[in-house]
Amino acid sequence: PFKLTIGLTPVLVEQLRDPLINDHFVGYVEGRVAAAELDVARAKVARQDQLGVLAEFYRRFYSDVLAQYRGRFDSNIVGAFKSLQESGHIEIATSAATHGYLPLVDRDSTIAAQIGVGVQAYTATFGRKPTAIWLPECAYRPSYTRSDDAASYVKPGLERFLAEQGLRVFFSETHTVEGGRPVGKAAGDAIGPYGNVPRRYLVPTPEYREPTNRTTFQPYWVAGVDVAVIGRNNRTGLQVWSGEHGYPGDYEYREFHKKHGESGMQYWRVTGRQVDLADKDEYRPERAQERVRDHARHFAALVEEQIGDYHRSSGGYGIVSAAYDTELFGHWWFEGIDWIREVLRLLSRSETVDLTTASEYISQHPPEDVLSLPESSWGQSGNHFTWLNVDTEWMWPVIHDAERRMERLVAAHGNSVGTRAQVLKQAAREALLLQSSDWPFLVTTGQAREYAASRFQSHVERFEQLATLLEQGADDATAASLADDLYDRDRLFGDIDPSLFREREGVAIAPKR
Repeated sequence: PFKLTIGLTPVLVEQLRDPLINDHFVGYVEGRVAAAELDVARAKVARQDQLGVLAEFYRRFYSDVLAQYRGRFDSNIVGAFKSLQESGHIEIATSAATHGYLPLVDRDSTIAAQIGVGVQAYTATFGRKPTAIWLPECAYRPSYTRSDDAASYVKPGLERFLAEQGLRVFFSETHTVEGGRPVGKAAGDAIGPYGNVPRRYLVPTPEYREPTNRTTFQPYWVAGVDVAVIGRNNRTGLQVWSGEHGYPGDYEYREFHKKHGESGMQYWRVTGRQVDLADKDEYRPERAQERVRDHARHFAALVEEQIGDYHRSSGGYGIVSAAYDTELFGHWWFEGIDWIREVLRLLSRSETVDLTTASEYISQHPPEDVLSLPESSWGQSGNHFTWLNVDTEWMWPVIHDAERRMERLVAAHGNSVGTRAQVLKQAAREALLLQSSDWPFLVTTGQAREYAASRFQSHVERFEQLATLLEQGADDATAASLADDLYDRDRLFGDIDPSLFREREGVAIAPKR
């Protein structure tokens, strides 16, 4: 019996439930099947035997994906995850509503709304409240004192907002718990988009905390609140994330960047680190699967070694948190999903390792120590640089202005009904959407700079249009029609509660116990 904690962000869940997204997914997979069939025919004409074998491999692969989706999962991926949670095999962790970068927002109302909307959407979908959360980008904010023209007051750490919603555990980067310099992904050693950041910037080196003599093998209560943090285990992380040492760079695995000029299929393997795309060798799925089994055995043995070494040195029962972005598996690393399957099979049979979920571990092995965490993330250099730099600094004053305006809208129209309530709800959705950490991230990495800036601006403009209507007393059919139209474009959080955006500056948050 395997156990696993998997984070599903609220926006992703809303997308997976959307009938249009499901129709488009089926259309995409059918298109892949058709493209592979055309390549099979092309290969026969050109007498390219290996290309024909690979094209047939993809035809079967995508046909099987479609059959599983329609049959085994009844075209309902969210329902499949819900079923696995109810059977006790997985814990679904939530996140902030639109993955806003919480340490850089200006108002506590924004943090409360991002987390509160995420929890409400989760509860409506899965029929229970979440107890674990993945903070967007692993970004953490401690409590600090802030002064304005009127007075000084304490801005609570993020753990207070989690406790308010009944959340019991979150995750952090390695250096957040251990102190010292960032390592692994936060140090820039990562495949995929995170590895692109240092190529475009001279990243300032921040001051680092001294080592804390704490370990990621243990959870900790955070700042005296009944909310625990689990730090990412760096050794297991390097085996997967590292662009230099990670499994995905194995020469037998499929090459991500080279695609067939007509079908877009990926028929080549990594071949070698310095091999030009033009010189890549053809992909051999059977060899790649041999490497999957080898790497799964290596990883399972590594986990057993890590746990065993910790037990022998401390006499304690420890935990290894091996956390990864799911886009790595199947996307950047095509064989990654097969690797996860094999790892879970091996570890579920291990005599020295128990598979568990984050919340279950905290319940069965409560932390024995309290830790004050620093500001941190798993972005470049372990701080906020990836989201706040010379190319993104223009975004944050705009976000901060929208935050304050949203507070004023809730204060003035929070008890409205009818059209005004409808417009206020859509303004709340647009406020959340413009706060997404994706927009500054994509600008920084350069992956989709123009798209990200355009999306950000469009949500800002929609929010300002709705806010102006409310401020002018909108209660007519035109305002209702606009709110309906904007809702239909993204179709998020149908039951959103705008009161979550009420002003909270200087208000003490009592932790739930």
